[in-house]
Amino acid sequence: MLPLHPQPTYTELYFPVLLQALIAMGLAIGLLTVSYLLGKKVRNKVKDTPYESGIVPTGDARHRFSVKFYLVGMLFILFDIEAIFLYPWVVVYRDLKMFGFIEMAIFVILILSGFFYIWKKGALDWAAPEAGRPVRK
Repeated sequence: MLPLHPQPTYTELYFPVLLQALIAMGLAIGLLTVSYLLGKKVRNKVKDTPYESGIVPTGDARHRFSVKFYLVGMLFILFDIEAIFLYPWVVVYRDLKMFGFIEMAIFVILILSGFFYIWKKGALDWAAPEAGRPVRK
């Protein structure tokens, strides 16, 4: 006896996905090509200046950033990733009982000690002048 609904093949299953991907790529390439061919190509100083949300740009866009900017960015990523480790622990907290609580307490204490260390070192103090730079008054 034949089944009422035969199993579809991989080709039948994935053909709509492939067709949709091809149409999306074709549409994107087509729109970019038409825009490039029909668009105006006028270059001037005003168009080449960076848009600063309505504020008149001052200075050069290629000035050096303070190392603290990058340090705070790395610290944000580090603490963000460490905070993500709390979610799986919360999901299985009841299964881990006291052992899981003690392990997570140690983890949080280590994270907080690192945070207080960088805070004490002044890595998060934006107002402090950098070495070798004059202080503005």
